[in-house]
Amino acid sequence: MPASGRSRRRSRIAATALISTSVAASVVLTGIAIPAAYAAPSTSAVIAEVYGGGGNSGATLTHDFIELANASGSAYDLSGYSVQYLPGSPSASSKWQATALTGAIAPGGRYLVQEAAGTGGTTALPAPDASGSIAMGGGSGTVALVSGTTPLTCLTAADCAADSRIVDLVGYGSAVVREGSGPAAGTGNTASASRAASLADTDDNAADFTAGEPSPVNSGTAQEPEPEPTEPGPDRIHDIQGTTRVSPLKGATVTRVPGIVTGVRTSGSKGFWIQDPQADGDAATSEGLFVYTGSAVPTVKAGDSVLVSGKVAEYYPGTGSQSITQISGPTTTVLSSGNALPEAVVLDADSVPDAYVPTADGGSIEALTLEPATYALDFYESLEGVRVEVGDTRVVGRSTEYNELWVTTDPDENPTARGGTIYSSYDTPNPHRVKIESLDSAAFPKANVGDELSGTTAGPLDYDSYGGYTLMASALGTVVDNGLEREVTRKQRKRELAIATYNVENLDALDAQEKFDRLAEGVAVNLAGPDIVMLEEIQDDNGATNDGTVTSEATLTRFTDAIVAAGGPRYSWRYVAPQDGEDGGQPGGNIRVAFLFNEDRVDFVDRGTDATATTATEVVKTRKGAKLTYSPGRINPTSAAWEDSRKPLVGEFTFRGESVFVIGNHFASKGGDQPLHGRFQEPTRGSETQRHLQAAEVNAFVKSLLAADRKAQAVVLGDLNDFEFSQTMDILTSGDTATADVLTPLITKLPAAERYSYVYDGNSQTLDHILTSPAVRRAQLDVVHINAEFADQASDHDPQIVRYDVKQCH
Repeated sequence: MPASGRSRRRSRIAATALISTSVAASVVLTGIAIPAAYAAPSTSAVIAEVYGGGGNSGATLTHDFIELANASGSAYDLSGYSVQYLPGSPSASSKWQATALTGAIAPGGRYLVQEAAGTGGTTALPAPDASGSIAMGGGSGTVALVSGTTPLTCLTAADCAADSRIVDLVGYGSAVVREGSGPAAGTGNTASASRAASLADTDDNAADFTAGEPSPVNSGTAQEPEPEPTEPGPDRIHDIQGTTRVSPLKGATVTRVPGIVTGVRTSGSKGFWIQDPQADGDAATSEGLFVYTGSAVPTVKAGDSVLVSGKVAEYYPGTGSQSITQISGPTTTVLSSGNALPEAVVLDADSVPDAYVPTADGGSIEALTLEPATYALDFYESLEGVRVEVGDTRVVGRSTEYNELWVTTDPDENPTARGGTIYSSYDTPNPHRVKIESLDSAAFPKANVGDELSGTTAGPLDYDSYGGYTLMASALGTVVDNGLEREVTRKQRKRELAIATYNVENLDALDAQEKFDRLAEGVAVNLAGPDIVMLEEIQDDNGATNDGTVTSEATLTRFTDAIVAAGGPRYSWRYVAPQDGEDGGQPGGNIRVAFLFNEDRVDFVDRGTDATATTATEVVKTRKGAKLTYSPGRINPTSAAWEDSRKPLVGEFTFRGESVFVIGNHFASKGGDQPLHGRFQEPTRGSETQRHLQAAEVNAFVKSLLAADRKAQAVVLGDLNDFEFSQTMDILTSGDTATADVLTPLITKLPAAERYSYVYDGNSQTLDHILTSPAVRRAQLDVVHINAEFADQASDHDPQIVRYDVKQCH
């Protein structure tokens, strides 16, 4: 299946309240690895100033010092804490030196730590709150605030980043151990490194500190907040966004950027969106922007008029994804509240272009000037952070456990018969699909494909590596249930052989009975009790427990018992146990494919009892046709094609006196492919390489079967993790130069709007397949929709079933 999961941003914060000003800062991962010596976020205490030139030549002050500050609204207890120092260019023998601290830092207050004196200087420090004897370097060094008094042992930025005891860290001069892009610059005998009065902390010493005259402050000195300017600075949101996907001001510090708050995110990657109501008239430049506050919950609210200062950054939420332009480490001043929100841009069939994205021949489209009137992805990017809305839209992707669903802004965009949107080629990715999430903490509605999201849904437009452009709804419409029902296929006739494929999503013997019952009902009722069922994602008897267990007897016993309880037949089973840890999937689970078969209807031909996980079955030509050397058996299991992947299973059956060869598959997943909506166009589908090798192996086996008996009835089925229009399918079905295809994908015989068994990001698509050899005629395929379109699923795949008369073959 396509890769799934969720990623969240790494963050840290320093926040303070100054009049009506809120401050928060964060590390932003921009896709470029920047060494950082800080691993855990400091929630309130920070290092405010460091000075190592005390008593040196030219110095006025007699002592070195470290000044701490409390950016929060409550006292910060320093009991058991220390400040520690490391030379700027440490050797293997270098040691951290520590000064123990006592007491606390008052809310908004300072705390002065006096260190060693030099031989010069004329002015003593203010009365220190703690004293030590560390002789700090005047031009270079590293200072850390540490939870504990045991000296640190890390000597590199990477090692210090892994030490959770470090609350804050500052490298100055030419220090090797520092946060971010570089150390604080400009320090010396007459200059200290000081954090801004706002105490903003972006985990980048070079950006957060400036050199200047030392200004030590102790806990007894009142701190008067500097008045904040109320006039906008020189940069507007459209200047930051620019006309391409990457800001022309990336990495720059911007001051007092004006905007109206249009949405606030208080969980996950916290922050808020602002929008400039005074647009520049350029359709390519967005007037919206995300302000990232890290782990700090924003104190602003929708309708606030604000000025925001901070660093412009590009955040890449996933591999190959586009970036989100944002301000990080923000200082925010609220000018007024209760302002009207900017009018939302309507997303509909007319506003969103039908063409999806410009091409860059597989390269990045980031440097291309946006053409929002021509390409859908350019249109959405030109609205990044802008307030948008949809109304009365069709749900094309169910609501998920991550509180998201997909809609289409075009009711006529490639509809399926059941209300979804069909994905029929790489050239038609359905540009009107939009993901919907909610900024409201209330329960997210349950929705199935084909339902309607009625009324107005409005909010800022965000971007996510899982699903692409996302409307973060501050106003969410109402889901209207259109009554989608789970399908039930007809029972096979007495003369018909019925073979099904079903991905049961990591089923193991330790799963809840409810899961077994739901999946069993799918086999017994919705599939009407097929004669043979090929199961994918059967795990071993203790699932993810990684103890060497490889058998699936308990798993299949529970499942077949549940099928009987649901009114289905009593199935027998066959599989070949994998080698421990060799077939991919969930670690410890030892995933495999397995046959269920109804012995009242079909016979399984057991042959070769000494087969192991690495034994290959082969085809033997006899006077009565083809037979297998091993049944059940595996296709060339030691081939590189199956490395860390499920091996195909071949079984020989007889029905009404006819031999039928069933080949069950679960090809390598699509994990790691670049997304449709990413910055690389066309996207690279790197996972195809292994599936092409796997398809070639199965194709060669089918050819050997047909060489032994050209009238052999072969059914190839399973989760192939690729589309009917893919090269994988071409390789799997292709015949020799002078012959026709050796396999027919039955999904291609259905009407185009019915060719799907899986729904991903709002695209109804085919990953599961049943193919037949030329001798199999008049085969009837039914994709039985019971899972993929529903919020409540037993599996993420829909099963398929084929029925045909074995006596009408040849």
